[in-house]
Amino acid sequence: MALVCTVGVGYSGVKIIEWLIDSANTKNQSSAIEEAAGLHEVDDGDGTEIVPSDDESDLYHKFLKMKLLDINFAELRAMNSETAGWIAVSGTDINYPFVQTSNNDYYLKHSFDKSYNSAGWVFADFRNKLDGTDRNMILYAHGRYDGTMFGTLRNILSSGWLKQPENFTVRTVTESETAAWQVFSVYRIPTTPDYIRTNFRDDDDFVNFANMLKGRSSYNFNTNVSGSDHVLTLSTCYSSTERVVLHAKLIKRSAR
Repeated sequence: MALVCTVGVGYSGVKIIEWLIDSANTKNQSSAIEEAAGLHEVDDGDGTEIVPSDDESDLYHKFLKMKLLDINFAELRAMNSETAGWIAVSGTDINYPFVQTSNNDYYLKHSFDKSYNSAGWVFADFRNKLDGTDRNMILYAHGRYDGTMFGTLRNILSSGWLKQPENFTVRTVTESETAAWQVFSVYRIPTTPDYIRTNFRDDDDFVNFANMLKGRSSYNFNTNVSGSDHVLTLSTCYSSTERVVLHAKLIKRSAR
């Protein structure tokens, strides 16, 4: 028994050291990426599209005035050719490029530079086209306890985050467009695949899907989703059996 315990403690110690090393590598890499990205805000132009909405609230119109983001794709793709965009979530530390490959497994254990790393990286569902036509664009990342990747997505469940409506926005950049999104649902749920759909039979099917997401929210954002809307989904682990999820709808975008 003593031998088993000793081996167990030794194994745990090794895993902790590996976790710390991976964490440090992720933070170092993030600093280099941020410098290369040249992330900056851009003003609306003649081609900026305001997505039709029945929301006439002051908050919604405040969100519409928010500046969009842009990045230097060439620099990031020189670092990783699978760079697909950028994600920034208000009220969190989520401010990263995201990648996309041919499956949803690789970047669970590989960093932005494709080195093995248990922290993984932020990645888009391999089924998404990322050309502005996706009805549900899905991004994943680990919920790291050090706050990296989607570690601070847990913030969306806190009263402090929810009491600040300016947090209810997400901004993304893809090769085709830069966009702003308004949050309409947040929740913690036992692991289920029902919110990671990318294909819908018709608008009615999509509305039923959106209503499911709204009804699941732990907070009422008073935001409607119609059959012509586009949804952004962020998903991360809360525990080995639960997920934290955010859904937002497209409110403004501009072609790049």
